Amino acid sequence: MDEKEIIIIAAIAIPVTLVIIVIVLFSVFSRRKNRLLQEQEKAKKAFDRELAESQIEIREETLRNISWELHDNIGQLMTLAKIQAQMALERPELLNEVSETIGTGIDELRALSKLINPEALKSLSLQEAVSLEIERFNRLKFIAAELKVQGNVRRPIESNTQIILFRILQEFFSNTIKHSRASTLKVVLNYSDEVLTISAEDNGVGFDKTDNFMGIGLKNMKTRAQLINSTLKINSVKDHGTALHLKYSYL
Repeated sequence: MDEKEIIIIAAIAIPVTLVIIVIVLFSVFSRRKNRLLQEQEKAKKAFDRELAESQIEIREETLRNISWELHDNIGQLMTLAKIQAQMALERPELLNEVSETIGTGIDELRALSKLINPEALKSLSLQEAVSLEIERFNRLKFIAAELKVQGNVRRPIESNTQIILFRILQEFFSNTIKHSRASTLKVVLNYSDEVLTISAEDNGVGFDKTDNFMGIGLKNMKTRAQLINSTLKINSVKDHGTALHLKYSYL
């Protein structure tokens, strides 16, 4: 084979080889792109599913709270007002007490109306929603609850993300109220330039790692935190309370 033939073969082989390489690379790229799109679609479906479940759970929890307040709080106030009104027929000086009791009932109904309106709930920020929960705990004397907000909201958090963050906290609150036998609950929302740090701590009975104290609820909290790229830690010591620490990055 002379030099001319070698040059011709090389001239043909090089472009063919390049075409083959391009085809292989394109094939690999296409497979990776399709796999990435599938993973993104899977992640979106998981997020949408958890978001829908969170919204349903928030509504269910809200309805339970409303029912509870109507029966145990406002119902008792109206019953007391009725008794006072009957007594006031013979003792007119009790009319002021009747007026005060009815006024308290009206204030309670106004506070409750914030929870009844679903559109109002949807428009609440995380801080406002948590504040309403804390106010309710204190108003009904479930627990001595406190909310501190540090820093300022520098970057808006997408509303769907706020719903999931609130549901995580609501799940923790629910366990505290129902199971922990705690007398205090402290919540801190700390806003910085890049991260929102949330902490919630009670002084209840706590639990060991071997306990199934929070069960499915704890698993749901962790799953939802992962969906919004947050880190969630639950620390608890038997007889010394339970603490939640969550970090959400804006980036």
